[in-house]
Amino acid sequence: MIRDRGIEEIYDGHFYAPDDMVPVGCSDCEGCSACCRNTGDSIILDPFDLFLLSKGTGKTFTEMIEKELEIRQVDGLILPNLMQHHEKEGPEEKDLLSGDRCPFLSPAGRCSIHPYRPGMCRLYPMGRYYTDRGFHYILQKDECTDRRKTPVLLRDWLGYDDLPRYEAYIQDWHDFKKLAENAMYRLTDRSRRSVGLYILKIFFVHPYLTDRDFYPQYGVRMDVCRQELDEILTPPSAD
Repeated sequence: MIRDRGIEEIYDGHFYAPDDMVPVGCSDCEGCSACCRNTGDSIILDPFDLFLLSKGTGKTFTEMIEKELEIRQVDGLILPNLMQHHEKEGPEEKDLLSGDRCPFLSPAGRCSIHPYRPGMCRLYPMGRYYTDRGFHYILQKDECTDRRKTPVLLRDWLGYDDLPRYEAYIQDWHDFKKLAENAMYRLTDRSRRSVGLYILKIFFVHPYLTDRDFYPQYGVRMDVCRQELDEILTPPSAD
């Protein structure tokens, strides 16, 4: 998602790598769950997120849509995000925040899908800053500021079994999105919607086999998508 703010306004002045210690641990955190509430439609999912959610819940995209997930336009594409649920604070929940919450937040204020949580949740309060040569991890200085932070190894904070493989995938997905977003501006509104729905269908709606490796499944879908949209995704000649 394209930000309106420059990186100087967002990060703490440092770029981080997976083997760096980052001050994100909360030794005194008792689970206020503030980061799981009132996030609006900002928790946008990528294909691996959907794969993990399906694996953790046993549900497909179709079974989660309009219950746990919703879709919206993001920089020209149609992508899913976590759907916030509204709750009212009751006497038994007086110590918890009321308002909109993640659909996977338990009444006790705990993530019910923690091993399968989306990438944006894993990163928080970290983020990624993309350049022409890849991306760097950044610490978003205005996020989660209420508690003392303790140093944690970044790769442990992210919690991916094969981080290099995941990073290669997330870079590929980012590059594809940028290519598709740029192509959208050359299309009519009707064609733009048709292409957006096709991308949504091939990467999210069509179920993944959760008992198999995600990355080969993603690779096949990406190959098919690029072949199908070859003329659209090819930048116009400068001649």
